Amino acid sequence: MNLVESLAKEVGLRQACSALAIPRAVYYRWRNRGEHGPKGRQKRRPPLSLDAAEERAVLEVLHSDRFVDKAPQEIYHTLLDEGRYLCSPRTMYRILEKHGEVRERRNQLAHPHYEKPELLATGPNQLWTWDITKLKGPTKWTYYYLYVILDVFSRYVVGWMVSHREQAVLAEKLIEETCAKQGIKPGQLTIHADRGSSMTSKPVAFLLADLGITKSHSRPYVSDDNPYSESQFKTLKYRPDFPERFGSAEDVRVFCRPFFRWYNHDHHHSGIAYLTPAAVHYGLAEQILKERQAVLVAAYEKHPERFKGKVPSPATVLKTVWISQTVLDP
Repeated sequence: MNLVESLAKEVGLRQACSALAIPRAVYYRWRNRGEHGPKGRQKRRPPLSLDAAEERAVLEVLHSDRFVDKAPQEIYHTLLDEGRYLCSPRTMYRILEKHGEVRERRNQLAHPHYEKPELLATGPNQLWTWDITKLKGPTKWTYYYLYVILDVFSRYVVGWMVSHREQAVLAEKLIEETCAKQGIKPGQLTIHADRGSSMTSKPVAFLLADLGITKSHSRPYVSDDNPYSESQFKTLKYRPDFPERFGSAEDVRVFCRPFFRWYNHDHHHSGIAYLTPAAVHYGLAEQILKERQAVLVAAYEKHPERFKGKVPSPATVLKTVWISQTVLDP
């Protein structure tokens, strides 16, 4: 705008605004914008506005214990019923806005800050994740609940259960039996879950403390903090033979038994070098990879030209598996 003023001294304001493609109205608003403008003009107070004393009186009424949690419209009509008129509701809003109070005026609960879980596994039975998914029953609004505990490093389903309801006591029983079956020792395992009622219940927390197991929880409403369980449920529900509804809890068990047997022992998982979860969980991965390497070497020696002179190698299993790893910039 200073350039407009400088040019206007030479060719006039109209020509200066036209040459710089700036509307004259924009220039006038800038010039008359108030006490900070180049002309130093003071913004005139509207003649019908409340004076400072009247504003303070209105603000005292809005801050009173009687009206502190009410909207200006309600305050306005309550005062009218009592034969009092201070100002319009819009003026009340303007006064509140002037004092930075166009917001919830009551003290609100401050939600705590939840740290992102960063968990590491370098072998089986170091880090488990568990979750519960609902499966549709025979009629609308009926469900069966599938509890699944998954080893993060091997992707092996170490325990599962079907129930008519979601209850902490059932989760407690499943975790205790699974730990006994896998021979978990105190201080060996961390169990991660979301913040469902069963996951955060006191019975489960007391059980984990008694077993010497570290518990971990996802942040609220962040499904990415529990990706392995979510991925396993997707594999379950995207099976071609997965039914739209189950007739009974026993039907769910009849479906899940062969599914988890296939998932653990026959499913070649992309996250673990296309090995089966059982092979990784029970220490067979290294031998299988050596055998794969031998097959590839034999194929290379037979037809090296097909591999462009480079001996192929199979995919390898990651040495470390993370939940929510923080990647630092180099």
